[in-house]
Amino acid sequence: MNAPASTTSRQEMIDLLNEDLAREYQAIIAYVVYSQTLKGAEYKSIANELALHAEEELSHAIQIAKQIDYFNGTPTTTPKEVKISDKPKEMLRFDLDSEMETIRNYRQRIRQAESMGEYALSEVLRKIIAQEQDHFMDLAEALGIDNPVIEA
Repeated sequence: MNAPASTTSRQEMIDLLNEDLAREYQAIIAYVVYSQTLKGAEYKSIANELALHAEEELSHAIQIAKQIDYFNGTPTTTPKEVKISDKPKEMLRFDLDSEMETIRNYRQRIRQAESMGEYALSEVLRKIIAQEQDHFMDLAEALGIDNPVIEA
């Protein structure tokens, strides 16, 4: 039995990966800023964790840029908009929402890559999504909430 034909073109994948890359840039910037501006003793450990998240997001950006190059595309240089607040819980909520969106998008991207027969891309994304899920759980814990359900 043959696999279903891909509905995602190589150019569409480049465009989608560039959106993902812009989101990784957004995460890097947000984590750098938030890790240095969260104030209060109760946020010290999460601020340190956010600095580590920034490093991991940089690794994700490099991996995504490499995949864009593999598809003969040019990696974007523009991040998605970074939300800023002087309220620690708002900052953490912004990050949690961004991680949810990122996980949702990578789940879709994995399905698209596999439908194209691009299994190496799928594997790269699976490793990235595992770290994004860890970030998501760290943020939910810092906010003192249960992990929200990520639809799709």
